Amino acid sequence: MGLVYLVLLLGALGCMMLIDRRWRLFFWRDRTAAAGTLLIGVAFFLLWDIAGISQGIFFRGETSFMTGILVGPELPLEEVFFLALLCYLTMNLVNGFSRLADHHVARARERANR
Repeated sequence: MGLVYLVLLLGALGCMMLIDRRWRLFFWRDRTAAAGTLLIGVAFFLLWDIAGISQGIFFRGETSFMTGILVGPELPLEEVFFLALLCYLTMNLVNGFSRLADHHVARARERANR
């Protein structure tokens, strides 16, 4: 049971990739910019976690659903994948809604020009 959470996170990341590929939202739009953005986002949130852990705000809860592998004190391996999922989801949403808004503006202009 120790791999359940990690497998679910990897599955969700795979789904984010499928959505991204289908509508070319993030990595399939510009791989270099996407990789940089994702790395910066994950690094930011890891630093946030480390700061919270050092202040005693964040701690690792015990559960049988996680691997038990720590990448740092109180920082489970699954947290890195969760942060990647969080950043990937956010960028897919931002780019998707931006594209949707652009589409609606273009349609409104088209109707106004008739």
